[in-house]
Amino acid sequence: MLPTLRRLLHRPELSLRLVTPQIELPSVALDTPIEWAHSSDLLDPTPFLSPGQMLLTTGTQFSSPGITDADYAAYVGRLKHHGLSGLGFGTEVIRDGTPAPLKAACLQHGLPLVEVPYRVPFIAVARTIGDMVAEERYARSTWALRAQRAISLAALRPDGLSAILGELSRQLQHWVALFDARGTLTRVFPTDAFDAAATTSVRRSFDMVEREAGALLRRGQRASSLVAIDGETLTLQTLGSRDHLRGVLALGGSAQLDRASQEVVTSVVALAGLALEQNNALDTARGHLRSGLWRTLLGGDTDLVASICEEMWGALPTPPVRIGVTVPSDTRISRITEYLELQVADHPGQLFFARDDTELILCLRAGGERLFSDLCVRFDLHGGLSDSTDYRSLHRAISEARRARDRSVEGTVGVVEFDTVSRQGVLAFLARTDARDIARATLAPVQGYDQVHGSDLLLTLSAWLENNAEFAATATLLGVHRHTVRSRIRQAEAVLGRDLSTFPARADIWAALLAAGPASP
Repeated sequence: MLPTLRRLLHRPELSLRLVTPQIELPSVALDTPIEWAHSSDLLDPTPFLSPGQMLLTTGTQFSSPGITDADYAAYVGRLKHHGLSGLGFGTEVIRDGTPAPLKAACLQHGLPLVEVPYRVPFIAVARTIGDMVAEERYARSTWALRAQRAISLAALRPDGLSAILGELSRQLQHWVALFDARGTLTRVFPTDAFDAAATTSVRRSFDMVEREAGALLRRGQRASSLVAIDGETLTLQTLGSRDHLRGVLALGGSAQLDRASQEVVTSVVALAGLALEQNNALDTARGHLRSGLWRTLLGGDTDLVASICEEMWGALPTPPVRIGVTVPSDTRISRITEYLELQVADHPGQLFFARDDTELILCLRAGGERLFSDLCVRFDLHGGLSDSTDYRSLHRAISEARRARDRSVEGTVGVVEFDTVSRQGVLAFLARTDARDIARATLAPVQGYDQVHGSDLLLTLSAWLENNAEFAATATLLGVHRHTVRSRIRQAEAVLGRDLSTFPARADIWAALLAAGPASP
């Protein structure tokens, strides 16, 4: 460990004496690490000092006439604000003993003050501190080498990934957690770190690290994060390549990681990333197998597909099933596939998926629709979901899912079900075809008449057809007399050249109104 004032006070060759009583200092004052010692008699030496150092002085700066207690307080205040770990006063050089105002100022600011006897040169104090720092760095480097060797050996075990994470936890005396590509906790060491018996502060730390891990994954780039909570330092590091993150490694403990510990963590990040990346080729092979099984399923050989699925991933979803269709971008398909593989493992028998050209097909057991909607929301996808079906009617179900997806792209990300589309009726599709131009041409005479005469024939015509061609109901809706409605409809018939007493004529105009869309007045 790095030198501290407490350790220096126990070095008999230095004969240092603590002037400020320990009981009147902050609890950690004597245990704050000291990185170096510097001597100066300047009234403001802070421009030449670094935080974590110890200052040695003979007090020449206090020999000038007119030095007051306030000057002592300001001097110590500057040292404390600059982050110094302690102050050593060399006695019997300029004056005997330590000035009382200096002691009072150190107590006021919580800065430890020690006397350095005349026979002990400042260079001896600085050299002792330097030797202790060198010893600590050598010890930490030796520890880091031993820790990395132990972790490398752990990686050779059959459960390599778990073994290296467990070894890392033992070496650092930190808890270590691994989150998968979904931000779900998959491994933690020690295994009881976050169990039900954990303290409130531990649970709060876990909630914090879980949120931070999810944020790093959503960002989609290699990154690290350092979070302090309840006296604990949380360190997070993404695993995997840019735009293809495999997960997040998280560590927590009461002490912040030093350089040696960070080197060990870096080696584990590399090993864990390699272990996860080694599955990449296997994932690609599984993807090709899934695509082949899907085509076999479409060919009608359900038994063969079911037997292979049972061996590879678990049971094929039992009918009735629903088919989901979405079209992810090539840059995100790997992350989506990995996410779905994890869902298959967590929900056996509820999901089978495969890539078919540019489409991603999901076969879901009835009741598992939430898996598809969660996927679309998480990855900003437009999806379509078929009605329930069996495996003999997959072609029809795919067609339904595609039609529903076509409707989905017209709105926000998420899933549109074919049942929703079918309930809107056949005429609802007219506005999505070339019929719009024909419809507007059909209604143009009425529109032109309204523009010239300032009338409401088109509005009245739409309301009349929507109310089953009932004059009284239309009049009530528009707030006019039924004879006015009747007169407007007759005028519309004349302008259109249509006899609207017949069903085909009414159906044609109604279809035109639907197809023309909101652009029509």
